[in-house]
Amino acid sequence: MLAFAAFSAAVAIAAGAFGAHGVTGQPAEWLKTGGLYQLVHAVAVAAMTGRIVARGPSMLLMAGSLIFAGTLYAMAFGGPRWLGMITPIGGVLMIAGWVWLGLRPFRR
Repeated sequence: MLAFAAFSAAVAIAAGAFGAHGVTGQPAEWLKTGGLYQLVHAVAVAAMTGRIVARGPSMLLMAGSLIFAGTLYAMAFGGPRWLGMITPIGGVLMIAGWVWLGLRPFRR
């Protein structure tokens, strides 16, 4: 999971940089937004790596950030706009991962 999080962070930084310097308009905003969300969640997953209690939540965070950012990246590079209907699924997965992690201390 740590390697996956590290590569995810690298992609996020590259996407954000390209959004800031390589394109303009709506594609730039999609790249910046996707990069921000992906980077934050990659760092969170990296911080949870090795903690058995956080394995499920970290998988939801990573899957959600990849779906969220991936669909935005695809649209920024010319993909069909209907991908925007899939983007919220990633957001829901990220929210679910954070809620799951937040409920863990109350498990007992």
